Amino acid sequence: MLVITIKQGKEKSLLVRQPWIYASAIERVEGKPGENMQLGATALVHSSSGKFLARAAHSPKSEIRARVWTFDQNEAVDHAFMKRRVKAAVAARSLAAGRKNSAATDVVRLVLAEKDDLPGLLVDWYGGRQGYLICEFQAAGVEAWKVPIVKALMAETDCLNVYERSDELIRKGEGLLNVSGVLAGEEPPDETQFTENGVRFALDIKTGKKSKYR
Repeated sequence: MLVITIKQGKEKSLLVRQPWIYASAIERVEGKPGENMQLGATALVHSSSGKFLARAAHSPKSEIRARVWTFDQNEAVDHAFMKRRVKAAVAARSLAAGRKNSAATDVVRLVLAEKDDLPGLLVDWYGGRQGYLICEFQAAGVEAWKVPIVKALMAETDCLNVYERSDELIRKGEGLLNVSGVLAGEEPPDETQFTENGVRFALDIKTGKKSKYR
């Protein structure tokens, strides 16, 4: 496993559980040949004295060089970890999800990146179980765990349609290809009608562009 060593005095943000590690804070990255350039590889983060600080996703081409998965030394980053994080995020939005078929709204922001301890992942849920989960993988870590994350999202929501939408500039900054398309189920139509806060909109799920429905 990769080991990221933080410069002396630069560990303060991690000690107060800030999840981003900038390139300027890193003293060195050690691992097997080629491993230190692997996008999204899980790394142990140590202080300059060798003390454990976190487990993080390494992003060698980004100014944000690593994003913390966990500050718990005993918590492994694996498939079960991703399932737990997704389940917790969906549960945190349970009240909003319960409103998804109401007259007021049928769209829910399901995953909010660092707020849900899934750095770089944004998920919107349109139209309930028969609708679409729209995912944006904006960091190398969640990109590396894309398949188990999508499976967990489908299991927790019973939604069969998952579509990936990309922000080209953000993914380029992470060294990721700009990709969009169906991850599971059916491709979204060119226009979908939905209600948000009582206002009816027409949405192109593939681009995120919306306009008031007339």
